[in-house]
Amino acid sequence: MIIYDKVILIVSLVLGVILGYFFGDNIRFSEQWPLYEALRTTASIIFAVVGAWLAIIYPEKLKAPFRDKYQSIMSSDTRFSSLFSPIANSTIILSCVLVIGIISPIAKQISIFIEYKGIMRSISFGLLCCLTIWQVCTVFITLIPADLLKNKSDIEIARQNNIEHLMGKRKE
Repeated sequence: MIIYDKVILIVSLVLGVILGYFFGDNIRFSEQWPLYEALRTTASIIFAVVGAWLAIIYPEKLKAPFRDKYQSIMSSDTRFSSLFSPIANSTIILSCVLVIGIISPIAKQISIFIEYKGIMRSISFGLLCCLTIWQVCTVFITLIPADLLKNKSDIEIARQNNIEHLMGKRKE
């Protein structure tokens, strides 16, 4: 990720948390929870899709940690990390949503949290905004490997067309 992308991501996260915090105090948690569930579903789908891509594209790298000699296989391809990053992001987002699902009913029974209900709603909505922005970025990151495959395919098709044209086999 280049510095420009990182700056945009950080600014978006900070802005999302600030806006979520200031406008979230009147949004009940029962209204927020469906958004958390949608986030959980999206993170699960990304996790599954990218996991399948890893299994299809890099089956040897996935087997490598369970073998004795795997260091040279693991360090040979940086593109592997571009597929692994969305899995790590989705795992963290899923974990956050699952923990929030457990903490929320407990917090609703603790008097100090009940007393500061508006602040708790704001914090929750700010966190929801942050996680959602992070997940949107993760969704875009998952498009990178597909774009690489398409570009590689387009180059190969153009190369093959050039060869056929030079050899006089191509019909025009």
